Amino acid sequence: MRTSLWMKGLVAKTALLASVAFASVALNQAPARAEVNQVTIAKQYGLLFLPLIIMEQNQLMEKQAAKAGIPNLAVKWQRMTGGNVMNEALISGNLDFASGGVPPFLILWSKTQGNLDVKGVAAMDSLPIYLNTRDPSVKTIKDITDKNRIAMPAAGISIQAIMLQMAAAKEWGPDQARRLDKNGVTLAHPEAMSQMLSNMGAIDSHFASPPYNFQELTKPGIHKVLDSYDVLGPATCEVVWTTSKFHKENPKVYKAFLAAFQEAIDFINADKQKAAEIYVKSTDNKESLKDTLEILNHPHTEYTTTPKGIMKYAAFMKQVGLVNKTPADWKDLFFPEIHATPGS
Repeated sequence: MRTSLWMKGLVAKTALLASVAFASVALNQAPARAEVNQVTIAKQYGLLFLPLIIMEQNQLMEKQAAKAGIPNLAVKWQRMTGGNVMNEALISGNLDFASGGVPPFLILWSKTQGNLDVKGVAAMDSLPIYLNTRDPSVKTIKDITDKNRIAMPAAGISIQAIMLQMAAAKEWGPDQARRLDKNGVTLAHPEAMSQMLSNMGAIDSHFASPPYNFQELTKPGIHKVLDSYDVLGPATCEVVWTTSKFHKENPKVYKAFLAAFQEAIDFINADKQKAAEIYVKSTDNKESLKDTLEILNHPHTEYTTTPKGIMKYAAFMKQVGLVNKTPADWKDLFFPEIHATPGS
């Protein structure tokens, strides 16, 4: 009887091991999950997003995807007014690659650790951003009063908002960093410039990125109050970000995006004249080619995938309570593909 029980146990164990082995083989032989056949990329207005504009106009994403073995990838482009809107679209699954200022990216990175694990794909650029005004009494930020209204893409969290907070902290102390938040108004750059130049309505100031900041300064009665370079120096303005889920499940598409993005940046740096022409064409020739080229050749203009000064943003935003944690290193914020760059 003992022999019979022992044999039954042996048979049961053998069957279990066979079942596990079969399941393991089946799992290993299962076809890999197909990558997405459509990718949605968001951009905003202006020269800060020139690499993405060139990607779209020259169909670089489609070309790089074909090289990666995805010949029929559909690429959908969306224009949004701020990083906060993109964050909502990314969380809801309606967007694959978001682009915008460092602050909204850091906010989503902080909020999604342990779930979506949003990280940066790459930096995009560093360009001069100016706070301009038509109010003759405002010479510095110390002159801003409750009656002044400052337009920016996303009041409170955009890169312009954080730069204004940094300037306020420097002027009045860290506890006064958000002193001018109440003056901010959320508006897309083209609309903000139009309202300020019309000399009508409440908008009398605009924290503008290129080309809008340069265009405004050519108009009578408009002057510069603050320069982003004086606040942060040569620091990254815009980045691209996505979720860890997308990065993990779509390695070929992700690689194609990064390759296309780098190709666009290399294109700008190699031929600014042609890059300017593509930008002007993308605006239906509403922009000046001469003025665009001058901005691309400005000494504070740089297009690069290398993150610069990211930790400065992170430390400040933790200080004012916009993020609940700071990374130990800039590499904690970005996917490994760009860790070899000399970031900071």
